[in-house]
Amino acid sequence: MPAVSSRTALQLLMLLALGALLLGLGLCVGSTGWSPWFGAQAFPDDTMRQILWDIRAPRSVGAWLAGALLGLAGAMAQGLFRNPLADPYLLGCSAGASLGVAALLFAIGLSPTATALALRIGMTGAAFSGAVLAVVLSLVLARGVEHGLRLLLAGVVVGVVLGSGAALLTLINQDALRAMQAFMLGSTGFVGWSAVQVMALSLGVCLLVGLGCSRTLDALTLGEDTARSLGQRLTLIRLLLIAALSLATGAAVAQCGLIAFVGLIAPHLVRSWGPTPHGALLLLAPLTGGALLLAADIGARWVIAPQELPVGIITALLGGSYLLYLMHRRGSVLGGAR
Repeated sequence: MPAVSSRTALQLLMLLALGALLLGLGLCVGSTGWSPWFGAQAFPDDTMRQILWDIRAPRSVGAWLAGALLGLAGAMAQGLFRNPLADPYLLGCSAGASLGVAALLFAIGLSPTATALALRIGMTGAAFSGAVLAVVLSLVLARGVEHGLRLLLAGVVVGVVLGSGAALLTLINQDALRAMQAFMLGSTGFVGWSAVQVMALSLGVCLLVGLGCSRTLDALTLGEDTARSLGQRLTLIRLLLIAALSLATGAAVAQCGLIAFVGLIAPHLVRSWGPTPHGALLLLAPLTGGALLLAADIGARWVIAPQELPVGIITALLGGSYLLYLMHRRGSVLGGAR
């Protein structure tokens, strides 16, 4: 495991403190807006305690974990493909998850057998299965992991095809349109403690894999030939990283739906604080992604309470605004250098 510098340790502590603060705020915001959990009148009855523990707490922790998974997956994807615009959905995970959910909703009502199977799998299982299917198809089309560009193109093709399939199934089954819309826009409203356990376990496994491969990611920044000359086993490392980022993305998407920009923006924010090796990036990006998504989820609950915005809309607005800011800043720097 890579050593942690004093600057990275300070950033870790600050991000952990920010996450703890946001978790406290998440417990204070419910369907009616601001209702704090602290103070003498915080728990007037057992119902409020149950709301706090069974609804707000798992939702807040789950939002943080989903953001952490997406931030980690984005950091691994950008390092693996050496592309700052790579995101966790690059290998078609989002389209595969959408197809899985659309197929589940389409199967319900076709026959008693299909309905029973669909209910047994559930939306979470269908989304995760679809995400895994998309990654496997991308690997098959790319004929392995040796060629990064071919894998990228295969992911794009798989995403387009599976996304079209999901759209077709939704068009045929109009009753599924509302459920699919909620999935496509992202929501943490249905996250329970079982989902929190799944995401926490996935985060731990993926983080260990990523940290174990961090030196190879650093070597890849110098080029594939240089990485091979340094003795890095690129084929094995690529397989491990693709498996880890697919697991991280699939776990987050299966529990919270499609949430845009978190996996793309979190690594960029970390790099904007200064030069960061991948060992530190893979620690800081999950904490940043968790804080981003949890803050967006708190905003989604509070802005128009008692109604609620889909959290994916807020992350898209924040992420798009940040990318526009980066474009403007870099354009100004380039313009001034002429």
